[in-house]
This record gives sequence, structure tokens and C-alpha cells, in this order.
Amino acid sequence: MTTSPLPPQYPDEPKIPILPNMLTAGNLLCGFFSILTIFKGMQFDSGTPEAFEYYRQATYLIFAACVFDLLDGRVARLCKADGPFGREFDSIADVVSFGIAPAMLLARAVLFQLPVPFLGDGIAVLYLLCAALRLARFNCMAAAPRKPNQSSDFVGLPVPMAAGAVVSAMYLVIDITTNRNLVIAQPWQILMAIAMTVVSLLMMSRVIYPSFKHITFRKRGTITAILLAVLSVGLLICFPWIAPAIFFLCYLLYGLVVRPFLTRKMRRALEVHNEEDDEDEEDSPDNTPADRNF
Repeated sequence: MTTSPLPPQYPDEPKIPILPNMLTAGNLLCGFFSILTIFKGMQFDSGTPEAFEYYRQATYLIFAACVFDLLDGRVARLCKADGPFGREFDSIADVVSFGIAPAMLLARAVLFQLPVPFLGDGIAVLYLLCAALRLARFNCMAAAPRKPNQSSDFVGLPVPMAAGAVVSAMYLVIDITTNRNLVIAQPWQILMAIAMTVVSLLMMSRVIYPSFKHITFRKRGTITAILLAVLSVGLLICFPWIAPAIFFLCYLLYGLVVRPFLTRKMRRALEVHNEEDDEDEEDSPDNTPADRNF
């Protein structure tokens, strides 16, 4: 007597929390529309006001994607709804918003007149590859079994911060050198090419950057942190063309130059961290391997 074969079995569907993944979708859509806007700008001659207007809109969309990316992980942890699906979806959105879109924007808006042919495109490709590899490395490290006393800080410059750094730097160069058009002097283009290369390598480096994942709406911050936050908001309102570059540059230099020379106590004060966090982190779902890369 023959037995009929068992029906094929398929993996279980992952749980998909609605609110945090809607924010991740907002990140992805901002990146997508940023790319479409860059394509519209490429239809005009380089350096024209029409091209500049489209590239400026693309810049705003990348900044908006940064805001969505900042919020989705916070909301997921607040709702205790973080999981593998959110981590993978977030990385896919980040490749579009903080990999492809900034690489295209810099290559077309700034690096198109470098003295060496195709050098600008090569630097943009390097940035894109480093961003994708950084996200893949993060997912592998997040999925690995958690070690005792494992830190939640980032190894290498986070991809959203890298995108914000290069885009805000371009924003600043346009503001201070060209009266807000795209006729950028070649020395500034070379400087931007160097900056983009350095940021690309920092993404794949072993430099430690604070994640600030432990900061929540219930967190009691230090007076210094509160004053810095208020000052940052004021600068952003008063100097919208300058302040973003300063913020991202400060974060980049903090992990690269400042943080290694600070004492543990000073780092904890600047990063709004206290002893209670250590006890919470060991048992908290906020630091499971499924944390998102904001």
C-alpha cells in the first residue's frame, strides 16, 4: 500500500506591524521621488536655475527620508513591535533613500565637471557600494546571537548619517559659493569628491558611533543635552542652509576624532546615558537582534 506524499510546507508569514512599517514606507517613497526629481533636473543643462530647483527638491526629499528613518525604529521600539521584517524592509528603503538617491544627486549636481573623465561617477559608485555593504553588514551583525554586555552603538558610520553628511555639505557649498545656483568652482567640486570618498570609507570602517537608541520620550536627559537640543532647533530655523551640515559634521567628527579620547563618564553624559540604562538594556526588547538601523 502506497502512501500519498505530504503536501508541501511553506515558512510562516512574518508579522508586519502597521505603524512603524508605514514610516519605513514613507522613507522609501521619499527616496523614490527624490530619484524621479533628479531625473527631471538632468533634462536641463548642468548649472541652470531649472536644474538647481529640481536638485534642491531632491535634497529636501532625502532630508525627509532621514526624518522617517529616525522615527520608524523609535515607534517600533515604543510599540514593542520590532522584528526581522522591519529590519529588512528598513535596509531596502535605506539603499534607495540613502544610497542611490545621494549618489545620483552628488554625481549630477556637483561631480559632473571633475578634471578626470568619469571620476565623479566612480566616486558615486563607491559611495553606493559602501552604503549597500554597510547595511548588509549591519543586518548580519544584528542577526547574530547577542554577546554578554554587547553595545548597541554602531560599528561604522550609519548610512542615513552618511547620506545626510554628503547632501548637507553639498547644500552648504551651493549656498556659500554660488549664491544658490549650480555653477560650482572646480576646487569645491574636488573638495566634495574627497568628502564623499571619506564618508564612503567611514561607512565600512570600525569607527564606533553612538546610536542614541536608548533615548525615548520617557528619558530624563541632562541639562547639557537639553540645551544642545534647543540650540540645534534654533540654528536649524535661523540657518536652514548651514545648520544641517554643521549637525552631520559634528556627528561624523564626534565618532572619528572626539569620542575615542573621552572618558566613559563623559561619553555617557554626552550621549544621555545613565546607569539605569545598563540594567534595562539587558532585558529590554529594544536591543534584540532585530533593531533597525536608523
